Amino acid sequence: MQYGQEPVRQIQVVCNGRWFYSTYFPRAMKCASVAALAGVLAGGVGTAWAVPKETSTEKAEHLRQQANPQLFNDWTFDKDEVGSLPKGFATVASGEQRGGSWKVEAQSAVPSAPNVLLGTSGCGGCNEILVAQGFQYEYPDLVVRIQQGAGHSAGQVGVVFGMKDPQNYYATVVDLAQKVIQVVRVIDGKESVIGRAAIKAKPVEWHTLRVQRNTIISKDFVETFFDGSLALSVEDQTLGVGQVGMLVRGEASARFDNFNAAPLYSSRPLSAPAAY
Repeated sequence: MQYGQEPVRQIQVVCNGRWFYSTYFPRAMKCASVAALAGVLAGGVGTAWAVPKETSTEKAEHLRQQANPQLFNDWTFDKDEVGSLPKGFATVASGEQRGGSWKVEAQSAVPSAPNVLLGTSGCGGCNEILVAQGFQYEYPDLVVRIQQGAGHSAGQVGVVFGMKDPQNYYATVVDLAQKVIQVVRVIDGKESVIGRAAIKAKPVEWHTLRVQRNTIISKDFVETFFDGSLALSVEDQTLGVGQVGMLVRGEASARFDNFNAAPLYSSRPLSAPAAY
């Protein structure tokens, strides 16, 4: 309907078990009328729209925690001892059985010499994960360079985030042989593919994988970039704050270099969106 030159829409609300229609004037209402409408909704059934899992207090606290400068990390592995695990990381096995390893390896022809991280997985149902210790991210921005080993066409490589324990986490994995990228969610050890897309790998030896978990109002998104291009975007908010790390799955080996992790807190809303 129209009100002069201004479009008007009706809002259906519930109050004391009865349905009412409230005429909504986008410009005229402004703050006072929005507050009055919110009061009507609060006096009704209280479920007029979807409520985020986090309260405003929780959001503010998580935002404060994510502003910690220590959450900005750049692991190059160049100062770690060759043949050992990189400092500050721990191995986690998820899947059928433990059949792989992680170690720092010397290699001169790499994006960041002299060391890289080598991860291997020895069985089709294995997920070998290396987790950064002492860091919890809610909305991480992860970047890593990867090189999949030759002769391991069935395997996948990637990153994990939102990790509560070996049975509950998100992972973004790349299958370079099949030219496919996936976002998977593991809950109580049961894996679900929540996003899948084809990729076009650049003709280079080292590829760049970037994963961002972002939020818009009450919706959470996982966006994946491969070799600089957006490859996949999925919506999911099952898991929240958790650890981050790198992953090799299936019968595969892969090298990792320049693993960066930072909180994407700057994209979080600092206040409620305008109602007009």
